[in-house]
Amino acid sequence: MGQALTDIRPVLERVARVARDAGVFGEVRVSDSRLECEALGSAEAAWYRLEAEGDSLWVSLVMKDRWLSESIESDLMHTGDSLEELLEEELVDQGLEGKPMPCQHFRSDDLLFTFRSAVPRVPGGWTTESAGVVAGQCLLAYEACFRQLGDMHESASDE
Repeated sequence: MGQALTDIRPVLERVARVARDAGVFGEVRVSDSRLECEALGSAEAAWYRLEAEGDSLWVSLVMKDRWLSESIESDLMHTGDSLEELLEEELVDQGLEGKPMPCQHFRSDDLLFTFRSAVPRVPGGWTTESAGVVAGQCLLAYEACFRQLGDMHESASDE
């Protein structure tokens, strides 16, 4: 286990530019320790995040609404799809092959329903330009994967 990440704001700023340029998020905001991107079109408020915990960088989808979280779980159960396989397909589309990202699902200490994955480590550490590229690819893959699930896109529930 390595050293705790302290100054990740530069990589968060690089990924924020990627997020804004992609045009798939609502509001995008950066603090010293977290990037938050509003889930655009979600039936209920949800945020994609990029943040450090210990010596790892995590990409996540968080929401307060239990119903929204359960709609994602229900979709996965009914289709028989694995979240990791769906995410892997989106990572490949982003140009990030061979980097599996197992997904955790839990209710956080701040009472948010959370899906999260560790961003694959890059040579040279989290302060390199390549760290921003990989973190951006992971964030966009997360958005593309979850947008298709449950009620993450309002038009899906309107059909």
